Amino acid sequence: MKVAIGGPLKLGFRPWVEGLENVPAEGPAILASNHLSFSDSFFLPAVLDRKVTFIAKAEYFTSPGVKGRLTAAFFKGVGQLPVDRSGGRGAGEAAIKSGIDVLERGELFGIYPEGTRSPDGRLYRGKPGGLARVALATGAPVLPVAMIDTEKIQPPGKVMPKLMRPGIKIGEPLDFSRYHGMEHDRFVLRAVTDEVMYEIMKLSGQEYVDEYATAAKRRLSDAAKAEKEAEKKAEKAAAAAERERSGA
Repeated sequence: MKVAIGGPLKLGFRPWVEGLENVPAEGPAILASNHLSFSDSFFLPAVLDRKVTFIAKAEYFTSPGVKGRLTAAFFKGVGQLPVDRSGGRGAGEAAIKSGIDVLERGELFGIYPEGTRSPDGRLYRGKPGGLARVALATGAPVLPVAMIDTEKIQPPGKVMPKLMRPGIKIGEPLDFSRYHGMEHDRFVLRAVTDEVMYEIMKLSGQEYVDEYATAAKRRLSDAAKAEKEAEKKAEKAAAAAERERSGA
């Protein structure tokens, strides 16, 4: 997949990279990145010599038919781990265990602390569970990562990607060994997550929003639905008024 996917990505988009020297040549490390686009999970591994394992929703691996099998093979090939995110707390525990397993093998584990893609290009509050617990349980260093302009390559509604140069900034490793054994202290988890998000913000230059991206997406979705309902009501009212005028 480094050749089949990474090669064409680097050739076609020519991503620029800063901070490659911060990625260890061997041993475990966590790459904690902002999340702007579906393509983030491909551009970051493409510029590294080492394999990076991310977590992906289980639906990518269980869809039926030929297309489903091809999709599953693709995601397995690019180093994605299936996690069922429909089970609430159990799903979160499965994701944490998967990350710990990857790091205990001495590999690189990629994670998006925001939990989902940014709905508007801003940096949202990091979720305090996965990243911090995996980091404290394994002692692996955390490398903050900033993806730059990946959301502009294929904006929502666009089928063909735009050929442009995205950027990747990799910061210096963060050591949280001072919190060893405190992975179940929610205040420590919050402090670790916020420190990582601050470093990502400095690297990316994004505006920071002290709100979870999932909540922002729900709010935007609700607002869009309300706007559509208002438009429908306005259309019905206009049609009724027109019928009255015609009848008169």
